[in-house]
Amino acid sequence: MSTRVHHGPWGVPLALIILGAWLGHLAWLLTADGLSWASPLTWLHVVVQSYLCTGLFITGHDAMHGTVSRRRWVNTAVGTVACFLFAGLSYRRLVVNHRAHHADPTGEGDPDFSTRSQSFWVWLATFMVRYTTVSQLVIMAVKFNVLEWLGVPMWRLWLFWGAPALLGTLQLFYFGTYRPHRRPDTAEMAPHHARTLPRNHLWAMLSCYFFGYHWEHHESPSTPWWALWRMKEARERAAALASPAEVEASR
Repeated sequence: MSTRVHHGPWGVPLALIILGAWLGHLAWLLTADGLSWASPLTWLHVVVQSYLCTGLFITGHDAMHGTVSRRRWVNTAVGTVACFLFAGLSYRRLVVNHRAHHADPTGEGDPDFSTRSQSFWVWLATFMVRYTTVSQLVIMAVKFNVLEWLGVPMWRLWLFWGAPALLGTLQLFYFGTYRPHRRPDTAEMAPHHARTLPRNHLWAMLSCYFFGYHWEHHESPSTPWWALWRMKEARERAAALASPAEVEASR
């Protein structure tokens, strides 16, 4: 099955909504009165900002696949801004690595995959070492120091920007890389070495913006994140209509 979902009118508006929500919520958190380490409301806001950080990276990821807009420069602009705000990431470097991932998922040339071990912690450490750069750390340090100079307490920067970026990274890694690609491969993962995570659309949205529908993403990278649920349903309908002989032949 190969299904392509066209961009439609939603790519740019959804990208701007996520960017605006992330930026607006962060600006409020960095300046609002009444937030403290002891307040449960503070930690609820950390969770919300972490989820928006995940959305920020998902937006940058869609830009890499050209699904935010039909215009290349719009994708480049949105992706560059989203990745820079997320954690000082280089959009151009991410594009190169992500193309390598799609070219050979779980293979020797896949920068997202750990060929050394399938252990969550070993894989995560390998992933972080590959993607963390000196320039990224310098950019984040400059951001934080400039904002502190402007009067923002450093504890707020770490709690409301640093921690959500880290939690968003863990969410993206667990639901978008580790669980979809970890071995052993099963028949339903072919030919992309990627599985689709179970449960319903609500959980898929809350867990990682439908990115857990990972087989569908590899089958059709041109399908934006917000339409992956349609591909999953189309795949399930096709499987339900397949004859027993066809199912057996596909194994």
